Amino acid sequence: MIRELKAGDIVLSYGGRSFSGIEPGCRTVGQERALGLLRMGLSIDRIGYNIFLSGDDGSGRLNAVLNEIESMEPGSSSLKDAAYCWNPDGKRPRVLLFPQGTASAFQEDLTKFGKGTLSRSGIDSRWPKPDIQRFLSSLPPYGGHEDAYRLNIVLDRSGMASRPTIIESHPSHRSLFGSADSKAAPHLSIQIGSYQAASGGFLILDAGEITSDEELWKTLKRYIEMTERAMSSRNVLGEMMSSVRPDPIPMLTKVILIGNENTFDTLSEKDGKFSRYFRITPEFDYAVDADEKNIEATVSYLKSAGKGLLPPSDEAFAEILRHSSLIAEDRSKLTAELSLLGDLLEESSILAAANGHTAIEGADVREAIHNREWYGSLTEEKIESEIRTGAMVIALSGTKTGIVNGLAVMDRGSSSFGTPAVISVAVAPGTEGIVNIEHEAGLSGGIHDKGLLILEGYLRHRYARTFPLSLYAGICFEQSYAEVDGDSASLAELYALLSAIGGIPIRQDIAVTGSVSQMGDLLPVGGINEKIEGFYNACLTTGLTGTQGVIIPEVNISSLILPRHIEKAIDEHRFHIYAIGDLDDGMALLSGMPIGERDRKGIFTPGSYNRKVEDALRELCRWSQKG
Repeated sequence: MIRELKAGDIVLSYGGRSFSGIEPGCRTVGQERALGLLRMGLSIDRIGYNIFLSGDDGSGRLNAVLNEIESMEPGSSSLKDAAYCWNPDGKRPRVLLFPQGTASAFQEDLTKFGKGTLSRSGIDSRWPKPDIQRFLSSLPPYGGHEDAYRLNIVLDRSGMASRPTIIESHPSHRSLFGSADSKAAPHLSIQIGSYQAASGGFLILDAGEITSDEELWKTLKRYIEMTERAMSSRNVLGEMMSSVRPDPIPMLTKVILIGNENTFDTLSEKDGKFSRYFRITPEFDYAVDADEKNIEATVSYLKSAGKGLLPPSDEAFAEILRHSSLIAEDRSKLTAELSLLGDLLEESSILAAANGHTAIEGADVREAIHNREWYGSLTEEKIESEIRTGAMVIALSGTKTGIVNGLAVMDRGSSSFGTPAVISVAVAPGTEGIVNIEHEAGLSGGIHDKGLLILEGYLRHRYARTFPLSLYAGICFEQSYAEVDGDSASLAELYALLSAIGGIPIRQDIAVTGSVSQMGDLLPVGGINEKIEGFYNACLTTGLTGTQGVIIPEVNISSLILPRHIEKAIDEHRFHIYAIGDLDDGMALLSGMPIGERDRKGIFTPGSYNRKVEDALRELCRWSQKG
């Protein structure tokens, strides 16, 4: 059945609430599953339990990590001093560990011991650890070997109350793993990097940054492996620093990579050691349920992010929450990309001040959203101008055969907009099947190629059961000069294909978006709001006729969050949205013909569009075989 949506079906509002009792402070919304796994990963002090936290930028991943670390107990074993000391094998300085804050005291005793003011028994009584005893036994006489009695204290944890946490924003070999000064004694030449400085604590890295440099990524994995071997008391040579190979520091450095799904998938598929070293993989969702808990958490974040700005009114919060659902493309969700909402709040505050308001009003938020769209609308305006002048050939009324107005989304940097796309199909006898003209011209992506192969499967499944499917059908996006990808035009392409095969005129005042399976099932598509707005604007350019509208899959109703002027046009019956659950319903609406059912002999009802299509395919098969 065809369901024409009313304004009441698509209106979304978070109004009528009071947000005054919500305190500022929340920095992460939702993500309970990811946070639970993150907490577990942070609490396990074992090799291999490093963390890869994936999700979208602006979703609060870094804040979540820092919050969880801050809430942890410091752990006495994590806070140790470390120092490199002299070794008779000069190219391999040894590392000594000390209880927190005591390395400098050992240095003082070591100097006294060298100068003879502290006896061996005296220093032994204070420092009875076996590794220190071995070091003391290997020392040469003090005179002429003063450097042997000097420590290079690389980790001094005096006064630290919590585990070290280092964020390495711009990783390089030197910044991560240190270097050595060739002019100094080997053990004194070592300058550690952030990996060693985070020993006993946490090193946070951007996954894209570290993995984009293949050698840097390989070195990080080697350091993780060296740490594992050193903690297991197995003999291991350190990484080369010029001519020096110091012992690795035998304390766990928990590496936390923050990245996106693409990086995670690439590492999982192509790097055999990734899953061994990064066993904890929490994932931040791009959207969370719009329940009361997450609504309050979002407002709490906004109040925290809005410090120093004009105070938002309840209406302003309601408008930002509505925009949050728009970003999530789901009426029942809120975006997890909180930074986008914080940016909108700041822009709204500036406009509120310019408008002479003492608080941010709902109108200020709407104006900020409009300005964002306007600043990025130059290309959109050019397309609308081409429609107005006729430079872009598109019919927005009447009927045509083999032509459907599809809908596409164009991305321009951080902005995106919808635009109509004229899809045409030419049919003739032949054996080529469906020919993707975009593919032949090198302008079709893989998913779009797949979508057209699915259409051919649908024709065989629906019609060509008792005869071969033999035809040539060329499908083209007219006046399109960029790559076409995705499968959201497959329903429009199918309607154009059926129209061309059956010689069935179809309406040009209704645009189509949706994806379709080989079995004819309708599937949801993305960018639904931009697509509807794009066709509405195109119709507005030449004047709304009152019959124009868009066909969408019924499963996309939950994604509808349209601008208020389109809601008004729908309410006034100047524009229409038709939600369909079956592709036959859409073709019946476009053609004005009955759908038709197969009788007991398997023949479609005479006069139906399905009968016309099947008869035409039989005739094309007959002519193709004659050729």
